Amino acid sequence: MTSPDSPPLTSPLPCPAPPPSLPTFPVPSSPDPSASSSLPVPPSLPPTGEVMVLALGRRKQRVLIVLSILPNLFLAFLLSSDPLITLSSPHHCHLPGPEPSPEVLNISVPWEKGLRPGNTGALSQCKQYANGSQSEVVDCQAGWDYNVTEGLQNNIVTEWDLVCGRYWLVPVEEVCFILGVLTGCLGLGFAADRIGRSKTLLTSLTLSVVFGVLVCVSPYPSIFIVMRFFLAAASAGVYLTLYISRLELCEFSMRLIVTVLAGLMTVSGELLLLAVALGFQSWRGLLGAGAAPLMLFLTYSIPGVFPESPRWLLLTERHGDMNSFSERRNSNRDLRDDESFTELDSETVVSSRPHLSFPELFHSKNIWKNICVLGFTSFISHGISHCYSSFRGDVRGTAPSFYWTYLLSVCAGGGAWVLLWATVDRCGRRGILLLSMTMTGLASLILLGLMKYLSENAITIFSVMGLFSSQATASLCILFTAEIMPTVIRGTGVGVVLALGCVGRLSSPLMDLRNHYGYFLHHVVYSSLALLAVLSILLLPESKRKLLPQTLADGEQCRRPPLGRRRRDNVPLLATPNPET
Repeated sequence: MTSPDSPPLTSPLPCPAPPPSLPTFPVPSSPDPSASSSLPVPPSLPPTGEVMVLALGRRKQRVLIVLSILPNLFLAFLLSSDPLITLSSPHHCHLPGPEPSPEVLNISVPWEKGLRPGNTGALSQCKQYANGSQSEVVDCQAGWDYNVTEGLQNNIVTEWDLVCGRYWLVPVEEVCFILGVLTGCLGLGFAADRIGRSKTLLTSLTLSVVFGVLVCVSPYPSIFIVMRFFLAAASAGVYLTLYISRLELCEFSMRLIVTVLAGLMTVSGELLLLAVALGFQSWRGLLGAGAAPLMLFLTYSIPGVFPESPRWLLLTERHGDMNSFSERRNSNRDLRDDESFTELDSETVVSSRPHLSFPELFHSKNIWKNICVLGFTSFISHGISHCYSSFRGDVRGTAPSFYWTYLLSVCAGGGAWVLLWATVDRCGRRGILLLSMTMTGLASLILLGLMKYLSENAITIFSVMGLFSSQATASLCILFTAEIMPTVIRGTGVGVVLALGCVGRLSSPLMDLRNHYGYFLHHVVYSSLALLAVLSILLLPESKRKLLPQTLADGEQCRRPPLGRRRRDNVPLLATPNPET
């Protein structure tokens, strides 16, 4: 007996905890009616997401995970090719007529790469002397000659002469590409929640192939920019849909390693992208090499190859589509006697979309808090990453080569995934996110405060540390969001966080459009916001070894652990009820 004043014996967990084992009930060996009438009837349990995933079987589950990872190799061609196709090489005005003498050529050669007009007495890349006379300066009239030493021999800058007065089209293309990724994350993320992961994936794959072909045959910069926008949106939809489908096919113990393998596959694609660029030497061939292999993945539309997410099917109550899971139950000894599947087989189709109560979503303050914190952290990590990759060129005026910058960024991303694999399951999602964001802010403050006293090697070390930690933060934000968002809005939640990361990425082309003026203030603002993000991360829950929430009510239970065992949290930002434990 317990007294009325004694605390309750049980309390809800911060997030749904994994069951120790699946419930099984003894089945009598004898079908004797008299014996069966005296046995208690076991209760029928509703099917859960974990039960549906286990019903796939280990072999089928691993095959589906591999199928969801492979497209990342070619998506990297479409989502990471902007630095190659927009790289501006040294150039000078083309001199018509016969080959000019070295003396005449010298007076038309532009200022050296890395210097700005006004710092020396030389002409800019956009001017030339009229008729070989130094008394009259005019604009380039016969085009430009390019000295391509890095990247593609033929990209959109060299093909359409996007330099000098037309250079503004390059940042516009970069902005439109990022806005396309943002649009795809928001629109197709919502579509994945409403019409299903499989349909959204096939739609995005089809659009990626179509717009990939249209981009490759674009005859003018304006058409290229428009087609590139839609290609970015479709490619982002493929990436997002595969990400959440892959996560929903995993048990809680496999989520991290599968996500890390997918991230390393993307890194491999970025490294392969550079090798393909050196082989093709043309931006049309480079983008075609990324769009053409996606046609192979359209075979996912064949019934039984890449089925719908079982967790999403469970929410939609489309029980007629779950016959394959119940058939596998017959061959799975652990699930053969689970009566939840018997009940599932007997029900009929009720709805084709998951039930989502928008008034309940509006009042889900804990879910909104988690989205805001993770979206803000994603915004900072993506925005400040550019500051580290271009610090030396923007501040010291000694920018490294393109190959060095590209390989450094890609290898930092690969190292970030290895760090997450080694630490996140041991130390928790929230702890590693807090550590990586702190490292990002510290590296930024050291570079800004001690810039005059640091050597070139020290600047490189702290830039690499900031680039490494910011990419780890960005990657962990997406995984964290996918694990604490309920299945009914998981696509929308992950899409919002990815979209806010795209907003942070917009600062790079916008600064390029303004010739990188205000870079120091830009870096100071991001550094200050990074410190604020460190404090906001403390408001997040912990999703390590927790089940994926299904409904909005499950998502509301994913809250920050209480500060004390018998203490209530009355912090205004923590508006969800926090029972005593």
